Amino acid sequence: MVISATGVARADTVADFFRGKTVNIVVGHEVGTGFDIYSRVLVRHMGKYIPGNPGMLVQNMTGASGVVAGNWLYSVAPRDGTVIGAFAQTVPLEPLFGNQQARYDAARFLWIGNMESGLSVCGVTRASGVNSFTELQQRETLVGATAPTGPLAKSALAVKNVLGANLKVIPGYKGSADVKLAMSRAEVGGICGLPWSTVKSFWSQELASGDFRPLIQLSGDKSPELPNIPHYTDFIKTSEDKQLFGLLFGVQALGRVYASPPDTPGDRVAALRKAFMETMIDKEFLADAEKTGIDISPMAGEPVAKMWAEFASASSSIVARAQAVTSP
Repeated sequence: MVISATGVARADTVADFFRGKTVNIVVGHEVGTGFDIYSRVLVRHMGKYIPGNPGMLVQNMTGASGVVAGNWLYSVAPRDGTVIGAFAQTVPLEPLFGNQQARYDAARFLWIGNMESGLSVCGVTRASGVNSFTELQQRETLVGATAPTGPLAKSALAVKNVLGANLKVIPGYKGSADVKLAMSRAEVGGICGLPWSTVKSFWSQELASGDFRPLIQLSGDKSPELPNIPHYTDFIKTSEDKQLFGLLFGVQALGRVYASPPDTPGDRVAALRKAFMETMIDKEFLADAEKTGIDISPMAGEPVAKMWAEFASASSSIVARAQAVTSP
């Protein structure tokens, strides 16, 4: 009875805190990107599962391909449960790769969950004249990216320097939506590190018409939807390759991760994690996700934290090699 009463009291305390407040999801990428769209669907449903039923809003904080948002979440954001950060899965690894702009320790972020345990692809336009990954290894192709150290650039550089694709990275675009527009204008011929869920939803017309062609799968398991498209694991030859490729490409399986700032009270983090996973199986949420055209394949906060810890524990030699092959 005492234990039960303590649990109820704790739940009441959490509800009392959140009641009447607003929980903000700060997205480190521009409006219209997959990270933004996923978060806007999430905020329409998650609040009813958080004790006290707070309101929820999305705010966009762009800069350095998510690193600005990572810095803010780590050092400035309120540490009380009213802020959740969302950014590309490469952002937590930036300090490990020696990015001096990334002033945070990703091990201290408190991971709420992952909405999409999916895969990403490299793809090209019909106008590029490239029809297969073999041809991509032979014919120089311009690919669009955000910051030179952003996830799109890093993916392209890894595919170039590890898998042998003949790519020239053109950075400076605001996000994948901006790169898409550049591809339609033939400014660039392709993109790397684009989530497959984004292709199926926001690039569906180009995919159906053949104007966008996926050429290689870069993360997650091999998709049955892409039976004739090579997967990065097809190129693994040694145990060192397996570790390196896992750090370069395997991390991309954490497609839509959410985190609270360090030192957020444990009971509030637990409440957010529980609310997140309850939302992932909510019928109205799933119907909204399907209508929006986004894939949902969730992962709870605890296993997400475990995966980050594993990536962060990579040997110094593997990290150095990963850093070298993804440097501009």
